[in-house]
Amino acid sequence: MNPERTRAMAYGPPPQPGQGQQPEWQQQSPWQQQPQQGSQWQQPQQQAGSAWQQPPQGAAWQQPHQGGPHAPGTSQMPGHFGPVSDDDKTWSLMAYVGQFLVGAIAPAIVFFAKGRSPFVRRHAAQGLNMGIAAIAVWFVCGLLSLAVEVLIWAPLLFTGVVMFFLVYAARAANRGEFRKVPTVVAWPILK
Repeated sequence: MNPERTRAMAYGPPPQPGQGQQPEWQQQSPWQQQPQQGSQWQQPQQQAGSAWQQPPQGAAWQQPHQGGPHAPGTSQMPGHFGPVSDDDKTWSLMAYVGQFLVGAIAPAIVFFAKGRSPFVRRHAAQGLNMGIAAIAVWFVCGLLSLAVEVLIWAPLLFTGVVMFFLVYAARAANRGEFRKVPTVVAWPILK
């Protein structure tokens, strides 16, 4: 860049273009220029039955919807429930976060009260499975620790793992997604 132009840009209006030329900062790049009628780089007309079609003037290019199990926006994808409302996200989140306060009661309330939505039902079932597994581990290991004192650490370690996966699944629920927790932590009791 020349020093004259730098001074002009810093101290006053940009120089006026002369003889049909535009300053460098106003010139369009080749991909921004509008095509002229009869230009060689325009798309040739497509056959009527082809997958891609020329859009109407002013419209954007779009790929036609191809139905199938892996097409975006379909509910056949594993873990995909379509558009998820903020209310569904909140209830799904409470199925996990509520366990820090009231244990397995929170996902049970969400499961039976708001289980009509498949998104909420799946999160509530997973949260309830985690709560039931934690209760069972505490009960069994608590009884066995009367005979073998070392087993008192098993429910404490399991609770730490459950808390980690509660946060892991709650973050996904808050984003409108579903993350499967390992079956060691969430026993597949409810679906």
